[in-house]
Amino acid sequence: MNRQQFLEFLKENIMILDGATGTELQKRGMPKGVCPEKWVIENPDVILDVQREYVSAGSNAVYTCTFGANRIKLEAFGLQDKVVEMNAELARLSKKAVGDKAFVAGDLAPTGKFIKPFGDMDFETCVEVYKEQVKGLLEGGVDFFVIETMMDIQEARAALIAVKESCDLPVCVSMTFEESGKTLMGTDPLTALITLQSLGADAVGCNCSTGPKAMIEIIRAMKPYALVPLLAKPNAGLPKLVDGKTVFDMGVEEYGTYVEELVKSGVNLLGGCCGTSPLYIAEIKKNLKGLKPLKIEPEKVSAITSARSTVFLGTNQPTVVVGERINPTGKKKLQEELKEGKTSLVTDLALEQVEKGAKVLDVNVGMPGIDEKETMVKIVELLVSMVSTPLCLDSSSPEVLEAALRIYPGRALINSISAEKAKLEKLLPVAAKYGAMFILLPLSDEGVPATAEERYTIINEVYERAKKYGYEKKDIVIDGLVMTVASDQKAALETLKVIDWSTNTFGCNTILGLSNVSFGLPERSWVNSAFLAMAMGKGLTMAILNPSSDTLMSIKMAGDVLTGKDKNSLKYIEYFGGSTKEKPVQTKKAEQSVTERIYGAVVGGDRENIKLHIETALKEGYEASYLVDNCLIPAINHVGDLYDKKEYFLPQLIQSAETMKEAFGLVEPLLKKDETAEKAKARIVIATVKGDIHDIGKNIVALMLRNYGFEVYDLGKDVPAEEIINAAKEKKAEIIGLSALMTTTMMEMKTVIELAKKEGLKAKFMVGGAVVTESFAKEIGADGYSEDAYSAVKLANKLLEA
Repeated sequence: MNRQQFLEFLKENIMILDGATGTELQKRGMPKGVCPEKWVIENPDVILDVQREYVSAGSNAVYTCTFGANRIKLEAFGLQDKVVEMNAELARLSKKAVGDKAFVAGDLAPTGKFIKPFGDMDFETCVEVYKEQVKGLLEGGVDFFVIETMMDIQEARAALIAVKESCDLPVCVSMTFEESGKTLMGTDPLTALITLQSLGADAVGCNCSTGPKAMIEIIRAMKPYALVPLLAKPNAGLPKLVDGKTVFDMGVEEYGTYVEELVKSGVNLLGGCCGTSPLYIAEIKKNLKGLKPLKIEPEKVSAITSARSTVFLGTNQPTVVVGERINPTGKKKLQEELKEGKTSLVTDLALEQVEKGAKVLDVNVGMPGIDEKETMVKIVELLVSMVSTPLCLDSSSPEVLEAALRIYPGRALINSISAEKAKLEKLLPVAAKYGAMFILLPLSDEGVPATAEERYTIINEVYERAKKYGYEKKDIVIDGLVMTVASDQKAALETLKVIDWSTNTFGCNTILGLSNVSFGLPERSWVNSAFLAMAMGKGLTMAILNPSSDTLMSIKMAGDVLTGKDKNSLKYIEYFGGSTKEKPVQTKKAEQSVTERIYGAVVGGDRENIKLHIETALKEGYEASYLVDNCLIPAINHVGDLYDKKEYFLPQLIQSAETMKEAFGLVEPLLKKDETAEKAKARIVIATVKGDIHDIGKNIVALMLRNYGFEVYDLGKDVPAEEIINAAKEKKAEIIGLSALMTTTMMEMKTVIELAKKEGLKAKFMVGGAVVTESFAKEIGADGYSEDAYSAVKLANKLLEA
């Protein structure tokens, strides 16, 4: 099935997908703890029966049984060399099951590892892992691909790139969102949609995690901006324990009552996830009678994203400030640091600009004496872990831009593409491949056009070329091309003409690099500020400036009010604090004490500088115990508070935890010399239970517990009950932590707890995992349940006090 056929089908029909596979296999005899993919190949009649039942119930498409058939997951079973062979065979089985009655979707799912900078897997390694799986699925004859249950937008991007670089088949991407409405890594539905559809996904949506009611809200958030069909595969409610078996609390008929609302919210592909069966699919089909999919009629909006936020551009939006300071031109100290491979100043500049109001950060590392591509990739990886602000990637090199765009976990803005032949031919294809917006610089091989009219001609020329790559005006930002008035006093007027024409005649977003206008003049800030105000009056949508300039930022805020971009002056009032609230005075980093810098490094996840700050503090005479009690522990506690408030998400939590670990590694040896400072640590044994090979959540919990001073013994994944109990006895553990991600393995937790009671073990049990709930924890006799890594720390402390 090609893309055209895929989209034509979805214009007139809701594509009914299948339901859960794992539970259906288990009902038919699949034992716990086996590799599902291998077991299915050895017992082919089972998957044939399951998928035929789904088709009979109404499924127009079934997923191949390849959820865990990537190299990383199969390695747990010693099958890492069988990836292509197994995927091909599993795809053939699905094709045999459905014949010509339904489509077969090649299923790609999480590897269970984090990509750098939050884990140890390189982005390219992840792409290759998925390409290997895609190869097998193509050999097996799949009709399209589904990338499902993705918690990390970067891993979803890697899988999407793998498919698109391997074939031209349609590909859907389905994220899984928590109750907070965001993924585990902090990506909201709108940001996920814009990022993935820009990168070339043919359908975007959500599966697992929530029931249909919550999923309706996710689809509603996406629909106004969706250029592609939307997909939903909800769970059958929440899991609970009944007569010793795990069941989901939403029955077939109740599930069916949400079908109409899902379609009216914008769903084009609909199926079921955990807890569903052919009966649920039949109910979906019954409730779809007479319903037609909504048309895909998105609002014409311009937007760029990071992994965790979206910034809209337009004449109806506040003028977007692009921070200009991450640029080595004229900055000797930054040049020296970049040459030495350091990044502390980049971190400082990024955090300061965001704090002062930058909504986008321009990133330029071009200078002699460094490998620009390597440095750009390093800085991008750093910044996406430190800030949620989208990036504007600034380089004239197609190679540098492609390297940065490939690993950037969002929809970036490119600065810039001109009509210069070499740049136009090389940069446009790169920008289009990764779905980036770009700044159009009206410059040609003939040089800088003096008049506005000449620039209009170039703008039209570049736009016509860009259209061939699928670009629309909403995907482009026109640079007015600012020249200094010191050498040509008419230069600013010509630029303002370009802004006016681009906004009000051509119909495009606009941007200016403000500081160029005043080059060579004294008291430059006044010229820059006046120019900003005049440009905003012409419709300017973005401005590259130094957000630390109070004058510029104040004029920007006032300009948004006067041009009607700031509704009810709310942002102006917030910025200036109203009449009764003074703006907080921020202490500059250089003026902070060393203990304040230690605290700030942990909160900000600044691993590069924590060692320097700790060493400085020790030289200044601070005791190791003082740094732990008054800097490190309060800082990580504050991080936990931010996480609880949903101001921080997993990326920041990991960065801060790693910084804490680095710091604690430096002071711990000194604590051992001071017996009064040494504190007894509670011992915790932690494991993913037998039959479950998912350990990413458990690994994060173990990391956090260690960073809060617990002595953690991580037994790994797929650990039998006897091994867990024996380890707890040997280590004299006060707490045992158990994790399970699958409904098919969560009952193993009860087995471990019952064995502990039989053996007379006094350790307390804490449990968690994607399918685990508080009520389930109580039913199996656990002492507590934690929904995430930080709540696990709080629970461990609570259990010790009990």
